[in-house]
Amino acid sequence: MVKKRSVFDIDFVPDEDEEAPAAPQGLETKSFYNVQGHPLQNMGPIPDTPRRGPMASAIHETAEANQSRAQAEAAIRAENDMLAHEHVRLKKLGLITDLIDTGAIAMKKLTRDRAGGADPDLGELKASIQSIGLSNPIRVEQTDDGYELIQGFRRLTAFRELAQETGDKRFERIPATLVPRGEPLVGLYRKMVDENLVRKDISFGEMATLALSYARDSGVDTDAAVRELYASALKQKRSYIRQFVRLLDMLDGSLNHPEAIPRALGLELAKVLEGAPERVAELRKTLARFPAGNPEEEVKVLRAAVAAKPAKPQRSVPKATAKTSMRLSRPEGEARVLASDGRIELRLPRDFSAVSRARLQTGIEALLKALDEE
Repeated sequence: MVKKRSVFDIDFVPDEDEEAPAAPQGLETKSFYNVQGHPLQNMGPIPDTPRRGPMASAIHETAEANQSRAQAEAAIRAENDMLAHEHVRLKKLGLITDLIDTGAIAMKKLTRDRAGGADPDLGELKASIQSIGLSNPIRVEQTDDGYELIQGFRRLTAFRELAQETGDKRFERIPATLVPRGEPLVGLYRKMVDENLVRKDISFGEMATLALSYARDSGVDTDAAVRELYASALKQKRSYIRQFVRLLDMLDGSLNHPEAIPRALGLELAKVLEGAPERVAELRKTLARFPAGNPEEEVKVLRAAVAAKPAKPQRSVPKATAKTSMRLSRPEGEARVLASDGRIELRLPRDFSAVSRARLQTGIEALLKALDEE
């Protein structure tokens, strides 16, 4: 029995990049289009354009892939540069905020304008932080070994106390705005001062203490320190601060609680001591005998010093004498001068209390010296 062989029509379709076999010599290519089993079966005419070989295709694909990769990398670099510039811009504006470990924040660069010791209102602040969190981040400047506090002494103190009292880890890190490094000292002091000027509980003693510290750190005189730090304060308020600065300067560290001195008491005491400089040493000795941790006792000593001021001697009515008056033009306005026996009076639209005591003394001595010359 003879087996019949089954014949199947198989179409061999070459790969896209595979070249079709050339037709044998002497035969037309088109004659193979209908040959059963031939690779050219059921194919159209061979295109006129040559096909790429496998190596050429691989090189072409690799070049396209490298070009795409280079374009992607360039786009990523451009985006990173843009983000870096945006980060620097936002940091200069003080708009970059992060969670900072409270233990990494130091308070060495600036003298705080908040007095140490117990704060009766700190409990309310801690309760608010526990209830709704911290709505106003502190401000810090990044240093080589951590951060330096610029604003937020009470908020930082509240977080540290909450961490100790509750053991809650979330109080070990505090929201903080990063300010640019290298900002001038006066700018950092102004940021701290302006935030607390709006608070009603900051005392003139605290503001005067800060002015003295800034004058020492920056090398300017105390009047310039008050003028620079409290530029946004009213003129009358700056005048009060200057009086407290003179009071603290005269007592030279003898006061342990300047923040406890009421405004009226401080202004009156400064006036008393300026009128009787010999009483300054006596008051220093008295203050040294009282404990440093008792602000109430210290205030009592100051009140007693004011109450014990000597009565002003009665002046006899001066006899009528000849007077000399004149008017002088000055950049500040018109100066009026009245001279009489034992008295010379100068009226000028200028705040002479803003002039430092040393400069005022130098000017008066120069005036008297000039009057003595012939």
